Amino acid sequence: MAVLMASVFTVSIGYGVVLPLLPYLIERLLGAAADAAQVSRSTGLLTGLYTLALFLFAPAWGHMSDRYGRRIILLIGLIGFSATMLTFAFIENLTAVYAERFLSGMFAAAVTPGALATIGDLAATDEARARRLTFVSLAGISGFLLGPMLGVFVVRSAGSLLPIGGGAGALTLPLAGTAVLALLVAAAAAVTVPGVKRGDATPKRDRADLAPSRWLVPKLLTLAFVVSAGVGVFEVGLALRGKQELGLTQYQIALMFTECSSVMLVVQSIVFSPWIKPKTTRWFIAPALAILAAGLFLVPRAPDFTLTLAVIGAVAASAGILSPILTYWISIKAGKAQGAELGKQTAASSLGAAVGSAAGGLLFDVAPLPHASFLLVAVLTVLGVLLSLGLPNALVTRKLGEAACNGEGRAVS
Repeated sequence: MAVLMASVFTVSIGYGVVLPLLPYLIERLLGAAADAAQVSRSTGLLTGLYTLALFLFAPAWGHMSDRYGRRIILLIGLIGFSATMLTFAFIENLTAVYAERFLSGMFAAAVTPGALATIGDLAATDEARARRLTFVSLAGISGFLLGPMLGVFVVRSAGSLLPIGGGAGALTLPLAGTAVLALLVAAAAAVTVPGVKRGDATPKRDRADLAPSRWLVPKLLTLAFVVSAGVGVFEVGLALRGKQELGLTQYQIALMFTECSSVMLVVQSIVFSPWIKPKTTRWFIAPALAILAAGLFLVPRAPDFTLTLAVIGAVAASAGILSPILTYWISIKAGKAQGAELGKQTAASSLGAAVGSAAGGLLFDVAPLPHASFLLVAVLTVLGVLLSLGLPNALVTRKLGEAACNGEGRAVS
C-alpha cells in the first residue's frame, strides 16, 4: 500500500510542481517577444495537452495491466514519467515542451489505474478495498496540494542560494527532484507490487450477479465526468472571481484552495472509515450531487470572502466524498477487468476536468449571462442527480446463492 500510494503521490506532485512554474518557463523560452496573451495561451494549451494524454491513454494502460500484469505497467509509467520530467528540466525549446507534456501525461496515465486495479485484485474484503482506494485518493490529493507550494519554495530558495545553471536554471531542481523520486518509487514497486494478471487474483468474496449490470459502470463513469467537470469549473472560476470581482489578495485566494483540499482530505478520511459500511456509501451519491449542484450555483453569488469560504466548504465536501465512492463502486462492478474499467474512470475524470477548466475560463464573464460556466455545470450536476436516483438499489449485488434460494421458494409456493 505504501508503494501504491507513493506512486500516485509522485505523479500528482509532478503535475502540481509544474503548474506554477509553467508560465515563467514559457516566458523565458519565448524571450523578449513574449506577451501576456502568448504566455496565457501556451500555459492553457500545455496543461490541456497533459490532461488530453491522460484521457487518451488511461483506458489502454488499464487494459494492458489486465493482460500483462500490474507491476510491469506501473514500472513503465513511473520510469517513463521520470524520464520526461528529467528531460523537462533541461528543455530549451517550446515545441519540445509540448512534446514533453504530452509524453509525461501518457506515462502518468499508467500509474493511477495500475495502482487502483492492484487494490481491486488483492483486497480480501469490501471494507479493505474501500479504505485502500481512499488512501490512494488521499495520496493523490496530498501530492497535488503539496506540489505547487514545494515547486515555488524550491525555485525561490535555489535562485537565491545556489548558482544553478543549465537549461531551466532554478527550475531544474524541482523537476529533476521529481524525476529522481519517480525512479525511487519504481525501484520499490519492482520488489513489492505483485505481477498479477486478470484471473490470477483469487478474491475471497463472491462477486457474481444474477442480473446483468453492464450499464451500471457507464452510468458511474458519467457521474465521474460530471463531478470532475464541476470541480474544473469551480477551481478556475474561483481564482478568477477572487481576483476580478472580490478583489482578494493572493494569500486569500491561496487560502480558499487550501481550504478546498483540506476539506476533501477530511471527508474522504471519514466516508470510508470503520464507522461507515462501504455498501452504505451508495446512499450518499444523490445527496452529495445535490449539494454540489447547489454549491456551484451559489459560488458566484456569495457576496463576500466569509460566505465564499462557506460555499467552498460545501462544494469541496460533496466533491471530496463523491470521487472515492464512485471509484469504489466502479471497482466493485468491474469484476476481473479492474484495470480496464478503472482506466476508463481515470479517462472520464480527466476529460471532465479538462472540459470544466476550459468552460470555467471561456464562459466566466460572457455577456449577457455572467457566470455562465457555473450555471451550466450546476444544471449538468442536477442531471447527474436524476441519473443517480436509482443507483442505491441497482448497486446492491444479488448473489447467485440468494437467487437460487428465492427461486426454490417460488417453486415451493
